[in-house]
Amino acid sequence: MSEPTAHEITQLLRAWSSGDQQALERLAPLVFAELHRLARGYMHGERAGHVLQSTALINEAWLRLIVWKDVEWQNRAHFFGVAAQMMRRILVDFARERGASRRGGSAQQVSLEEAVLVSANLGAEIIALDEALNTLAEFDARKSQIVEMRFFGGLGVDETAEVLKLSPRTVKREWNLARAWLYRELSNEKSDDA
Repeated sequence: MSEPTAHEITQLLRAWSSGDQQALERLAPLVFAELHRLARGYMHGERAGHVLQSTALINEAWLRLIVWKDVEWQNRAHFFGVAAQMMRRILVDFARERGASRRGGSAQQVSLEEAVLVSANLGAEIIALDEALNTLAEFDARKSQIVEMRFFGGLGVDETAEVLKLSPRTVKREWNLARAWLYRELSNEKSDDA
């Protein structure tokens, strides 16, 4: 099977938005393949020892995405941008729940997949990143969105530009500035903890 084009995925997304359940059935394997490719690429760049099960994250995001009603998907990039936001929320929520239970919060029953989703260190890092992104969003929402789409969603510069209706050059510039700001912010946080 050849790799689907962005146009083919966009057509299926629009058909699904119009209520065509067969389009959803044809779309699912294409989207899953792309999400897995993005997750593998993301995990390849991470340090050894991360316990992040990309399949569980992708499945949870997919389950949340398919129940949305009245969504008019603009294109493939729009879908993956929303998926990136969804994955961020899932990771942050899980990390916070896990941290609360370790501090004596009420125990919750979780699936095996959820139990191995995030390591303790990764959970703290995700929460710190989420807090930093929220701070960044307070004074520059666009940079925060770019980081979210590139980091959590695995979107490339061109795809991020398409979702946000910006030029790729602007995305590159904003991405570099946001990364520098986040590095400073997260470094200050680490030195405050020391």
